[in-house]
Amino acid sequence: MPNTLLQFKPKNQSPPQDQEKNVRNINAFVLIFFVIIIAAVLTYIVPAGEYDRVDKDGRTIVVPDSFHLTDSSPVGFFKIFTSIHTGMIQGAGIIFFVLMVGGSFGILKATGALDALILTISKKLANRELLLIPVLMLFFAAGGTLMGMAEETIIYIAIITPLAIALGFDAMVGFAIVSLGANIGFMSAIMNPFNVGVAQSIAELPTFSGIGLRLALLATFYIAGVLFVYRYSKKVKAQPELRFLGNFQKGNTIASDVKLETRHKWVLTVFLLNFVVLITGVLKFGWYITEIAGLFLLFGILIGIIGKLNPNKMADSFMDGAKEVIGGALIIGFAQAILVVFQDGKLMDSVLYYASSLLSQLSPALNAVGMFFVQLFLNFLVPSGSGQAALTMPIMAPLSDLVGVTRQTAVLAFQLGDGITNSIFPTAGVLIAGLAIAGIPFTKWFKWVLPFIFIEIGISVVFLLIAQAIHYGPF
Repeated sequence: MPNTLLQFKPKNQSPPQDQEKNVRNINAFVLIFFVIIIAAVLTYIVPAGEYDRVDKDGRTIVVPDSFHLTDSSPVGFFKIFTSIHTGMIQGAGIIFFVLMVGGSFGILKATGALDALILTISKKLANRELLLIPVLMLFFAAGGTLMGMAEETIIYIAIITPLAIALGFDAMVGFAIVSLGANIGFMSAIMNPFNVGVAQSIAELPTFSGIGLRLALLATFYIAGVLFVYRYSKKVKAQPELRFLGNFQKGNTIASDVKLETRHKWVLTVFLLNFVVLITGVLKFGWYITEIAGLFLLFGILIGIIGKLNPNKMADSFMDGAKEVIGGALIIGFAQAILVVFQDGKLMDSVLYYASSLLSQLSPALNAVGMFFVQLFLNFLVPSGSGQAALTMPIMAPLSDLVGVTRQTAVLAFQLGDGITNSIFPTAGVLIAGLAIAGIPFTKWFKWVLPFIFIEIGISVVFLLIAQAIHYGPF
């Protein structure tokens, strides 16, 4: 999105002070590069090993008890640098998805319809702005828990973040409403086919069984998330000088007399139709990022035509939108390089083997919690929910039988461990891309969200202990 400030300033409201300056935030590229180096060093220390793998129902899964040591495969100095290029190639799908969606939003922004919509909503919600938080977080939690909303959140961040700023909040609030809301639903996973659906299939459990406890889990996470964001929102609303505006701290201010014109209404109608087609495509036809990116490009062009932009203006606006997300797109490739190093060094399976061996030494009461923390760590290496399920559940399911944990509890430990750290790990490409759109430095977000991560971990441990106590099943 173009670097303009989308905010409505009511009369007698003093503008927020400039953002805090000279705050030391480690650049995310620097942070991830150091992690790549550490991963390379570990390839000289941790013994290399592999599990055998088989294809089952269209998925490649590991064979339990097949782990064996292999010849050491350390990653050399020069390969540290080539791994970044390899990571860019492996992450190309989501990298170009981010660029194409960002460019399409650039076209939407150029029509002026988004600015007019934000101003209209901000006027209608005057003195009722805080109601937006629970309503929108419920919407995104529903998307996460029912359809595994993840990459789709990038689209909403570009809308909700400037809206939150226009309502007197800041970029942190707008981003959290979307990102935390969707992730709360994703990890509760009432009927999410991409994590609990895959995991239950591998564990040979009835699809979406055990829904009652997950409903209680969703309600608990939702209440905790709303209260966390609500508390911060009230703080920045009362003290505007504390607001962090991200990508929206410079540029033009929307005049208070801007109105939604007929042209804008048609643009927004077509934009809404885009989401109807998107949801239909995802749920009925299994669309993923390739189809979604193409859809946004198509509707971006249609919106440009309706908004009376000439072809050159559309192209320039597309480039402006892509420029705003280029940093986030590139950092996805950097994060993927960490996984490249672990794969080339044959450490991924070794880490899983030693972690599962450690679990077998724990007391039965702690095994479910131990599984959760193993999954929590492994999510750094395998941020894909279905990918992590395919890697870990063939081992965790039979292991749970041996250590006195029901398979349903093992799945619960997986979905919680897989979900929580999606809001904090730099290897989570969707998180990094979303932060880039909102203009929030990764380290700033990390510090802000860390207390809530600890709250989520505490809630998860309690629910896992409950699951262990009630023999959460059917088995």
